[in-house]
Amino acid sequence: MEASIWSWEPCSKKTYILPISESSASIPVTIINGANPGPSVLISGGIHNAEFVGIQAAIELSNEFAPEELNGSLAIIHLMNPSGFSHRTNSLVWEDGKNLNRVFPGSQDGTVADRIAHLITNMFIRKADAYIDLHCGDCFEELTPYVYCQGATDASTAKISREMAELTDVPYLVPSKVSSGGAYNYAGSIGVPGILIERGCLGLWTREEVEADKKDVRNILRYLGVLNDEMETQIHHPKELENIIYADSSFTGCWYPSKKAGQHINKGEILGEIRDYFGKTLYTYTAKMDGVLLYQAKSLNIIKNDIMVAYGSIHGHQRSKLLAY
Repeated sequence: MEASIWSWEPCSKKTYILPISESSASIPVTIINGANPGPSVLISGGIHNAEFVGIQAAIELSNEFAPEELNGSLAIIHLMNPSGFSHRTNSLVWEDGKNLNRVFPGSQDGTVADRIAHLITNMFIRKADAYIDLHCGDCFEELTPYVYCQGATDASTAKISREMAELTDVPYLVPSKVSSGGAYNYAGSIGVPGILIERGCLGLWTREEVEADKKDVRNILRYLGVLNDEMETQIHHPKELENIIYADSSFTGCWYPSKKAGQHINKGEILGEIRDYFGKTLYTYTAKMDGVLLYQAKSLNIIKNDIMVAYGSIHGHQRSKLLAY
């Protein structure tokens, strides 16, 4: 099946349920081949199963695209971690407790997460000309919409990735500094330009967020030559963030954030406190620089060595300019 599922068959649309070896997991996929030759583009939702905006957007896009309107081919993975979805494992693969987005390119001889990543890598990523990965915040995470592009790759791949990212209707853009730690980063390491869109959070999804994801995908497909119609209007043109700080918690306890995702923050401002179960303050976290709060833990509970806050500074802007936004 690996050799034939994503092959050129003009003006066709097929759905598949792909079994994962030695497990009960299976992955829903739609393959759409256009009327004319063109690039092969991979779109995925649900690498993290609690990130519902991307999953719903992938499902709807698979139904809305018609072969006759496309050039080239689309592979749409509706839900990459189905067992986690059906067991509500907060974005971990149910069978092995692994974060699927940390095991690419995977292994045929590993656990279920490793085997899912191996199948996706060999059946889709290696055959793609471009990759769009749809994410949002986990059930305990609050975030402001933003997009990652590939930075740790060759110049040509990085250029296309950035141009794809700049077409997303989100406030902020973050160039990745690594070639691992995500399916889209792995894609960049083998010369496949890709982006990761973050929109939505807290285990929720809205019609507005799903429509925004779908608009971003369509505009990127227009840029890639898969769609021939006019670009849809962008409200935002994402500003690059740099010097990203990903701060993990030093304690397990109760978390009391002071800011909201998307807010501008000042160096030295308190971003939150961790308290014990009697209400005693264990730790106070203060911002290490001026910037924008990208995402944070929003649940009352916080776990040692897990995410607390993530923020970055706007590239090329002095503080006086930052205040104008």
